[in-house]
Amino acid sequence: MFKKLWKKLEFLAEQERRLTSADMIILMNRFFKLFFLLHFIFFSCSDKEELVISFSSSEINYSGRINMTDSSASLIWPGSSVKINFEGQSLSTLLRDETGDNYYNVIIDNDSLFVLRPGRKKEYHILASNLSKGPHTIEIFKRTEWSSGKTDFYGFKINTNAKLLAPTKDKKRKIEFFGDSITAGLAVEDSSGQDLSDSKYTNNYASYASITARHFSADYHCISRSGIGMTVSWDSLIMPEIYDRLVPTDSKSKWDFSLYRPDIVVVNLFQNDRWLVNLPDHPEFIKRFRDKSPGEVFLVNAYQKFISVLRNHYPEAHIICTLGSMDATKNGSLWPGYVQKAVQNINDNKIYTHFMPYEESTAHPNVKQQINMSESLIQFIETTIDW
Repeated sequence: MFKKLWKKLEFLAEQERRLTSADMIILMNRFFKLFFLLHFIFFSCSDKEELVISFSSSEINYSGRINMTDSSASLIWPGSSVKINFEGQSLSTLLRDETGDNYYNVIIDNDSLFVLRPGRKKEYHILASNLSKGPHTIEIFKRTEWSSGKTDFYGFKINTNAKLLAPTKDKKRKIEFFGDSITAGLAVEDSSGQDLSDSKYTNNYASYASITARHFSADYHCISRSGIGMTVSWDSLIMPEIYDRLVPTDSKSKWDFSLYRPDIVVVNLFQNDRWLVNLPDHPEFIKRFRDKSPGEVFLVNAYQKFISVLRNHYPEAHIICTLGSMDATKNGSLWPGYVQKAVQNINDNKIYTHFMPYEESTAHPNVKQQINMSESLIQFIETTIDW
């Protein structure tokens, strides 16, 4: 291509002595038109061979509370995801993880799946290769909790006949969960029964919350943290202190509730309170209650206050107050009754109670138990709520 252009230039130089000024102007105009045409063709072909897509592209589908900065999209909360539609032979993503302890499900064409663990170095990771011609979909889904730190997502790179396609249409339904380790999917893939907390065993995609959202083809937000409670937690923060944060570790980072209006809100809390109110020597007990275990009135009021706050943010949403499937719902437990009394006090016909059956276990719910929980919740929604 450029050899021909060079010959054209030599020809012009040879003719220069014989041409008038007017002839030279005409030839130079033709030359520049030819040059820009060849330049356009060359770089158009290059773009098709390799296409870099910024994290800020409007063609990317994000789900979850995503912290958008000037340089990247930070994935923090479990269940946060990034999705793109494209054509090309291969696709990679540019990531940098804060701790190197986060795991992601990479879902190709809504079918095949593998697990990605980004490192602390900013680098590209190949997500798919040797793809067939035609449209494809890639989704990156955060399995792990915000205690494992954030992952900065910078964008995608598509190679060979690359083409960015229109994003998937927004889902008609939206569902949001507020919960603890059960909702987060802690140790769901630990088959040893030892309840190992290593982040590689956590998989929010296998939690009852995520399964329920996929069943209804609903957009999904998950505000959860292992060990968290309504009135006291195993760590320093309780849900009423973080429910409205964009970055959960930053008290000044506030979520804009107008950005996401769920049709259904599910609250699954009190499992950790159930244990900690009986541990008067625990530092968090002392911090929250000093030297006296809280009674029913205190617990009911705390739950009622939090649900009322959610109602103020979401005046039209259906709110399901649930518990399960660990021992807070065990036969004889007082905790479902606390939830029921709080809901009765609010007296709102779009706020419900539903308790998922207790499953005896020495560990957190495994994959099968999470499926059982989702089936219970799905059945309740299908028979109770018109959305």
